[in-house]
Order: sequence, then C-alpha cells, then structure tokens
Amino acid sequence: MKLLITGGAGFIGSNFIHYWLKTHPEDEITNFDLLTYAGNLESLKDVVDNPNYKFVKGDICDRDLVFSLVSGVDLIVHFAAESHVDRSILDSSAFVRTNVLGTQVLLEAAREYNKRFHHVSTDEVYGHLGPDDLSFNENTPYAPRSPYAASKASSDLLVRAYYTTHNLPITISNCSNNYGPYQFPEKLIPLFISNLKENKKLPVYGDGLQVRDWIHVDDHNRGVDFIIQKGKIGETYCLGGKNSEIPNIELTKKLISLMNKDESFIEYVKDRPGHDRRYSIDYSKATRELGWEPLVDFETGLKQTVEWYLNNWDWVEHCKSGEYQAYYQKQYRKN
Repeated sequence: MKLLITGGAGFIGSNFIHYWLKTHPEDEITNFDLLTYAGNLESLKDVVDNPNYKFVKGDICDRDLVFSLVSGVDLIVHFAAESHVDRSILDSSAFVRTNVLGTQVLLEAAREYNKRFHHVSTDEVYGHLGPDDLSFNENTPYAPRSPYAASKASSDLLVRAYYTTHNLPITISNCSNNYGPYQFPEKLIPLFISNLKENKKLPVYGDGLQVRDWIHVDDHNRGVDFIIQKGKIGETYCLGGKNSEIPNIELTKKLISLMNKDESFIEYVKDRPGHDRRYSIDYSKATRELGWEPLVDFETGLKQTVEWYLNNWDWVEHCKSGEYQAYYQKQYRKN
C-alpha cells in the first residue's frame, strides 16, 4: 500500500511514520509537510535512507501539488494541523487556513481519485466536562471552546459531509492529549522537562486543576492503524488513555519528582482564556469493534518520556534555538 502522510514531520505524524515503517515494512510512505515551526525532519533522520520513505515539502492548501500527490497513493492519513491552543488565541487565521481549507483541498483530491481518507482529530471538538460528567464518546455533541478546537470541529464536519454527499471512504479518530518522543517543546510535558533541566520555573495556568486524559503517542498510532485496517467506513472512533486522567498540577508534581527537583519550581500564572476544565475519553467503541485498547501505562510512559528528552537533549536544543530548521537544507540540498 502507498500512503500519503500529511504533517508527517510533526510530533504525532513523525511517530506514526516510525511506527508504520516498522509495522508495515512493505508499504511506501510519502511524508507531505510544509515545515512550519513545529515540523522537524530531525525527528525522521533515522528513516531518511529507507527506500520506502520519501519527503515532499509543500502546503496542503496547494491544490495542484495535493492533487498530484493524492493521485499516486492508496490512502491519505491526515495529521497536518495547526494545533497549539495558545497560538490560536493570539491569531486564529493560520488555524482556519490550514485546518479547514487545507482539509477541504485534500478531500477534493481524495474525491477526484476516490482514495481512502483517514482524518486525525482531537477530543477538544467536544468542549469540556464537569468533574462528574460522563466521558466524551463518538456521540457527544460538538461544542468547541477555542479557535483551535473550532477549526478542528469544522474540518471533522467537512470530512463527514464528504462521506454523506460524495460517498468518500473516510474514517475519523478523535484522541485525547498525546505525550511521548519528538513533541515540540512548547507543549506542557516537554516544556516542563526542558524548564526543569535548565532550572527554570514551571508556568502552571490558574489553579492547575484542569484535568487531561493522556495517551501515549504509540498507543494513538496503534489506534489509527486499527481503524485503517478494521474500521467501518464513515465511522468515528475515540482514542484515549487508560486510567490516565490527571490534573495539570499533579502531572507537574510527577515531572518534578522524576527530574529530582522540588515544588519551588511551580509558578502559578494567569489562566488561559476559556481554558477547558476537563477532558475524558470513552474508547469502548474502539475496543468493542476493533479490539484496540491502550497498552502503555501512564506512569511508565511518563518516565520513559522524561528519559527520552534527557537522552536526546541535542534535539530539544535544536528545537528551542531554531537550528532544526536548517536540517532540510542540509539533507535535501540536491533537491
């Protein structure tokens, strides 16, 4: 099978490419990424010589390029997205362009060539929960509360509409917060690891009691694989962690402990506007229909994640300095 992976130089996408090449070594992957600030080809330097892998730099809003790439593959796995809530609050324009228009261009190309389309989305489209509310599931009404979440909800609805209107063979996954290797260090876990490594304060929003449901990126990508192999066309599947709901402040304290620091590094800061209070995923449909469930224990996964960042500190420093952006010119200078 030939796959087009959009956003394959990002956090989840790069991990997916590592996973897929290992699990399906006979398949061919084209990684299609614009290499915005969070796109990092250093995350894929271990696979660059694999004959079944190639990289194409480009914009998912570039209709001609998208159509030319889609025509030659069997499956599109759509990770590409602007995804940082804080950035969407400052300026939502890039989020609407990439997450909505870019998805529409890809859908049009998939429709033109009748290609299978898997759309990767987020639990944030469902809004947030109170402390006693039931977990999100595939039938939870959409109620996005940030510009980022609204743009992802819009893209989800477009994907569903192309299935209903054009009978396009689609599936959708909505996952909870991911953690693991290769995550750009502006997100909570790698940011806090980095700050602790450099003896800097940890900025905790508000009272720190916002609850998140964490899924290891490898479990997420296994889930996407299960959906591609076994999922019913036109269906949505929620993917979450197992017993991994935790308030941000408790996660912060776990990271402090793993880094052998003390709680004097905690610094409470002004809360994010419209900050969602709690996320929680009911993944029972994926278990029931696909046989998927998360395998990575959160305590073990978090410890391994801390160790990965500490053992790959050059990667972190390249991200923070912007040096990683030079990798494309070095690696692909003949293109």
